Formats: sequence, C-alpha cells, structure tokens
Amino acid sequence: MTKYTAKPTDAQGFVHYTPAENHTWQTLFNRQMTIMKEYACQAHIDGVDKLYLKANAIPQIPDISKHLMAATSWQAQAVEALISDQDFFTLLSQRIFPVATFIRVPEEVDYLPEPDIFHEVFGHCPMLMHTTIADFIEAYGRYALQAPADQLKRLSRLFWFTIEFGLIQTPKGLRAYGGGILSSYKETIYSIDDTFPQRKPFNLLEVLCTDFRIDKMQGIYFVLHSFEQLFELLQGNTLQRALEQACALSDLPMRYKE
Repeated sequence: MTKYTAKPTDAQGFVHYTPAENHTWQTLFNRQMTIMKEYACQAHIDGVDKLYLKANAIPQIPDISKHLMAATSWQAQAVEALISDQDFFTLLSQRIFPVATFIRVPEEVDYLPEPDIFHEVFGHCPMLMHTTIADFIEAYGRYALQAPADQLKRLSRLFWFTIEFGLIQTPKGLRAYGGGILSSYKETIYSIDDTFPQRKPFNLLEVLCTDFRIDKMQGIYFVLHSFEQLFELLQGNTLQRALEQACALSDLPMRYKE
C-alpha cells in the first residue's frame, strides 16, 4: 500500500509539477551534490552530468529517455507508485526503467519507504548510462522472469545489495553506486564513514543468504572490485548454482542499529 499517487502525464509524456514539488527536488538535489565527489563512484557522477540533471526543476521522463537511449539504448517509463514484480522484471528485460512520477512530501525528505522520482532518476538513472550496469540490469530482468517462485526472494537480494545498496572499491577509495544509497543523504555518508555496518567483499552465495530491511539503514554492504564482476554473475550457470545452494541453506543473521 502507498499514500502517494502517481502524477498524470500529458500527451507528450510530461508531468506538471507544482513549485513546492520542484522545491523538494531542488533541496534533495543540492544536498546530494555537495557530497558526490567524496562518496559516489565516478560512473554516477558522470551519469548525472550526461543526463543534464539540474537543481531548478524535476526532470521530465521523455528527456531522461532521450539521453539514456543515446548512451545505452535504455529508456524511462512513467508508472504507478508501486508495480508488481512481474511488471518490474518485464520492463527491465526490455531495457525500460520504471519511474514513479510523484516526489516525496517535505516531511519525508530524509526517508521514504518507497521509490519516488528522486530515487529513480537521481539514484538509478545515472548508472544506466554505464554500459556494464545497463546490460546487467537487463540480464537480471530476463533471468528473474524465468526464475521459479521459490528463488525470487533470494534473487531480490542480489538486486538489493548491488543496484540498490552496492559499494565499489575504486582508486579513490570506497564509493557508492547503489541508487538506494545515492538518493539518501544520510545513508550516502553512513555507508562509507560509519563504523557500525559491516562492509564485506562481494560473495554471491552470502548475498543470496542475507536478508534486508527497508526501514533502517543497512547493517551490511557488499563491495565489488569492478562492475565487470557484477555482470559475470549472470554468465553461464553461476547464478543458478548459487541460488540452488542458497535455497538449501538458512539465512544469515542481520545486524542493524536500533
């Protein structure tokens, strides 16, 4: 269930946002941009520039699609606030990224339990300008469409601990690439600097056995050494073997601040 309602699009696919909604975007955008160089991976920083994201107004989905299509043959599509897993995987498999058209209210500027347009466009779309990530997400969607129901919960963890809350080791140090991190000011800083969470080298089986919560900052982050490492997971039967092993194992204990 959601208290938010998707904003309607006009015949050209544009949404008419209020001054208050544009101000919320501006607040979120400016706040994130003050910390990007220290906490975001270079691919995300480059993606923000190549998408021409600006502080003055919420970007329009047709404009985002134009830039994505030119770079990686992806596009964005307006959707309702929440869509089914089947619809989500289908869109990804078609290189279409679903974007909820609403933006959070000011009282929830620091935390929102569901994806709004800032999360989708600022958090995720810049990484879709990176070829390896763009190809991985499409392949993930195709794989998820064919996966048996008993594997979907564990498969969702792969998306969560990578595309949503992934970290990567870079020549400049540890950086975030996950959209769930990079659309949250507090979690961006927390994921890199805080001493509480565990930061583990990426291990596919461990990821599939690690549950998560959406109402707290993460207790565990998994760290890639390259984006190519992520795409390699979907080659051959690597993921299938890991899923079969994970389904035979118990979940690992979670660790969160209260």
